[in-house]
Amino acid sequence: RLAAMGRSNGGLLVGAVINQRPDLFAAANPAVGVMDMVRFTHFTAGRYWIDDYGDPAKAADFRILRSYSPYHNIRDHADYPAIIVTTADNDDRVVPAHSFKYAAALQSADIGSRPHLLRVESRAGHGSGKPTDKLIEEYADLWAFFGHWTGLTISAAP
Repeated sequence: RLAAMGRSNGGLLVGAVINQRPDLFAAANPAVGVMDMVRFTHFTAGRYWIDDYGDPAKAADFRILRSYSPYHNIRDHADYPAIIVTTADNDDRVVPAHSFKYAAALQSADIGSRPHLLRVESRAGHGSGKPTDKLIEEYADLWAFFGHWTGLTISAAP
């Protein structure tokens, strides 16, 4: 089974795809994603994204946004993959509230026995300009998580 990773709009995509086909994945990392497509306009820069996504205040747009919003489409009684949601405490583009709400919804849903974790990077933003030591720590955590849940084995070179 697959592991999926996506950042920002890619995090939105990963969250939406996991809800649609959780059976395809062993592990997933929706990172700094827009996870609440119904209320994105209420957070910092979200009101500027209406041209990109549509306006949830309009009934037709609301129906479409609600249909794929990761936060609103977690399916109880489905067997979800292991998920590690990642965000940063100072992200001013996609505020961490998106990830907090999504992770809390995953953890409270009846979606299997695999873990649904939240990793928050401190003193960091949306991603660009992150110091090398923070990048190394984050990717070590993510690859260990993916390796474990996909059954990756590593052999020493002969």
